[in-house]
Amino acid sequence: MKAQNKKLLIGLAALVVLAAVMVGCWLAFGPKAADAGQKEITFAVIYADQTRDDFTISTDAEFLRGALEQEGLITGEESEYGLFVTAVNGVAADDANQEWWCFTKGGETLMTGVDSTPIADGDQFEATLTVGY
Repeated sequence: MKAQNKKLLIGLAALVVLAAVMVGCWLAFGPKAADAGQKEITFAVIYADQTRDDFTISTDAEFLRGALEQEGLITGEESEYGLFVTAVNGVAADDANQEWWCFTKGGETLMTGVDSTPIADGDQFEATLTVGY
């Protein structure tokens, strides 16, 4: 009986250590808010016909969503994952045509949503109306 209790305690201790390591990794390597304060970013909207509008945004926002909403550039639907952007600069993606807005930073696809994408002074973002899933 004592050997079984000892194994159980060792197993629980290992789980606690594993959980602590995972939390530590998230805190060290997860998305971080940019420094508070005034930042200037650029945001390009690229439409289906390849025309574009460019915006320079001065903001105190820490994440992309705040900066874009401040300028009235995005609208969308709240989901369990954050804002699902349905329109950019007044142009709605048509789900029936398999259209969606692809967000990039310096041409690289974002792996985070607008809610959790930190911004820093000088960042360059793009939203491209994309067709096809």
